[in-house]
Amino acid sequence: MSLPFISKNDLVVGVDIGSHAVKICQLKQTGGGYSIVALGSATLPEGAVDDGTLNDPEIVGEVVSELFTNLKLKNKNVGFSISGYSVIVKKVNLAAMADAQLEEHIMEEAEQYIPFDIEDVYLDFQDLKTNTDGGERTDVMLVAAKKEIVDDYLEMMRGLNLKPVIVDVDGFALENTYEYNYQKTENVALIDIGASKMNINILANGISVVARDIIVGSRQLTEQIQNTFDIDFEEAEGLKLGHIAAEDKQQEIAKIFTTTCTQWVLEIKKAIDLYHANHPDQPLTKLVLSGGGAKVTGLLDFLEKETELTVELFNPFLKLKSKKKKIDSDYLSSIAPEMAIATGIALRSSNI
Repeated sequence: MSLPFISKNDLVVGVDIGSHAVKICQLKQTGGGYSIVALGSATLPEGAVDDGTLNDPEIVGEVVSELFTNLKLKNKNVGFSISGYSVIVKKVNLAAMADAQLEEHIMEEAEQYIPFDIEDVYLDFQDLKTNTDGGERTDVMLVAAKKEIVDDYLEMMRGLNLKPVIVDVDGFALENTYEYNYQKTENVALIDIGASKMNINILANGISVVARDIIVGSRQLTEQIQNTFDIDFEEAEGLKLGHIAAEDKQQEIAKIFTTTCTQWVLEIKKAIDLYHANHPDQPLTKLVLSGGGAKVTGLLDFLEKETELTVELFNPFLKLKSKKKKIDSDYLSSIAPEMAIATGIALRSSNI
């Protein structure tokens, strides 16, 4: 899924700008697959990005530029993804028709599906071809993104002498990474937990059927730990991720964890219930967790217990090659969960 001004270029650099950090991934084609050229992550100042909006494009641009320099990236063609309140993803059921007719229909009728003024958004769609049995109707995935938000990213990138050629949506970039590395036929919920939002994308037989952004994230945990114990953000982050021993704080941290993560689980269960209501004969096989929030100590076990589904950590590098002399394998393992979206953008580049 992509927005209208995409052009079919060669491989690009995948740039994922979250509210906590910028993640960058560059791949190259090798034989029948891909190998990692470079990847990295850099933390953003608090508030520079919020719910997908660039509050301080100058500072974000400096972080992106510094990452490009540190990673010695020469390729100026980039792809980035968006999420949050400014993006609407909606599946609609329409009469099956030729692509040209479908485009004309979508443009004429979009306002009944999209709660934005049609003049204020970039609009794209994809026919999911669900009428494989010769049926008269098909499911179509619509994406609308506010021009104001997208244009801010484009302006920032171009100000860095970068050439943005792909604009993706977080959930579909995540899906793209999953499809490259895992079985496409599984019914699976992809859940990416960032600092300030959670993206849920449920796939049935390789097709996205539920896609939504929820404004909750792992920063909630850090801030609550920080406020409870009156400590700085870095120490609270270390306690959250298990890098610092909890010791006498353990009981209170467990209480914070249970309260906050229960809220996350409720949102995940709502999406799962919606999926099961519409696909009662296609039960989910597992949840796949990614994003920086996926590293929260004990979260996988908590989710397994609450959802009664198998939960595993997303490895976006499962089928990607890498040179151990160039990229440390321990670093790859530690950064893997938060690189899923950036990797998905980089994979999309040559096969839009």
